[in-house]
Amino acid sequence: MAPVLDVLPYRHVLTLPNEPSAVRLARETAEQALVEWGIDLHRPVVDAALLILSELVTNSVRHAAEVSPQIMVMYAASGGHLAFAVHDRHPHQPSLHPAATGTSGGLGTVMELTRQLGGTVAVHGDADGKSIWTTLPL
Repeated sequence: MAPVLDVLPYRHVLTLPNEPSAVRLARETAEQALVEWGIDLHRPVVDAALLILSELVTNSVRHAAEVSPQIMVMYAASGGHLAFAVHDRHPHQPSLHPAATGTSGGLGTVMELTRQLGGTVAVHGDADGKSIWTTLPL
């Protein structure tokens, strides 16, 4: 499900109910994982990464909860990269073209912040739904 997990040595996976409280839990878990992995929470990229993660989880809560009662949040890192993904069971795979996402909130925010930070966003679909991955340079 997660090609990024194969190359980044630090990994954590969390399954959450697909409800609004998942946003806070995903963020808190990210902060704990980053500290455990020795990544300074005061690095400039970390605040943006946590916002990106929050937007990805919020999108699943808003758009996939009816068909995906749970979401899986994946965290991965190495000395030079940080990656987050949110997997839900909704079959729709959103377009990652800026014109399709807009720029206000949601996936538009994810795309814009990731671009500004020199990272990448990818959608990986399979028979179980989709994962939206964001990888950022540290």
